[in-house]
This record gives sequence, structure tokens and C-alpha cells, in this order.
Amino acid sequence: MRIFLDANILFSAAKSDGAVRHLLRLLLEAGHECWVDGFVVAEARRNLVAKGGGTSAALEALLSHLQVGPMQAHLPETLEMNWLHEKDRPVLAAAARLGCQALVTGDRTHFGSAYGKTCGGVTIYSPRLLADALLLHGA
Repeated sequence: MRIFLDANILFSAAKSDGAVRHLLRLLLEAGHECWVDGFVVAEARRNLVAKGGGTSAALEALLSHLQVGPMQAHLPETLEMNWLHEKDRPVLAAAARLGCQALVTGDRTHFGSAYGKTCGGVTIYSPRLLADALLLHGA
């Protein structure tokens, strides 16, 4: 499965060798493709600098195992995203544009009401829901 990672997932995985980094390791070992684009990479880098706790070296090491798509400024007109906060629309748009079947995000504030729902062919998951769906149930 092609899975798009939100910036908060990259940030968490770069910040510590905890549950999110372990989840990404398991997804990759199971043969899933993990995707990001320039937009979420830039946001993760900004947050690592602003909030500290992680290193750019950890982020770069992580990125070496991921598929990185280009940052694109336009949003697809066919994707209905009025329900989503404007700053998060490029994330869902990138997931759809890159052909990802899943978007994993820890952003409960803006994406939480959509966890488990599909928009533009992309199902939105929290890290826990994704682990349950793909790793515990063998999808």
C-alpha cells in the first residue's frame, strides 16, 4: 500500500526512537511504500528547529527510506476539501496526487473527524488506526 505521511509523523519519528518511528519501520519492513512531499518535509524541518528535540540528521536518515514526491502549489479542483483547514489541504491533495491509498496523521484537531473516512481515494488514519488496519489485520 502507498501511505502518505503528514509532517507531524515525520517530526515524531525524527524526534525520538519511539512508537511512530517503530510504526514506520514496521510498515517499510512489511513492504508498504511510505511517501512524503516537499511541503511536509519543509514543515517537519521547521518544527524540528522551532520545537527542538530532534535532529536534522535523524530526519535525513528517515527520508532516505521514504519516497519523496515534489512540492506542488496547486490543489486538485476535483477534490472536495472544504471540511479541512486550509493549511492542511495541501497534505491531503499531495496524498491523492501521489496515488496514495492512505494518509497517516496525528493531527486530531484538523483530521480527527475524518479518521477512517476516504476522500479522493485516500483513507485518513491516525497512527494507531493504521497500525491496527495494516499490521494487526494483515492488510
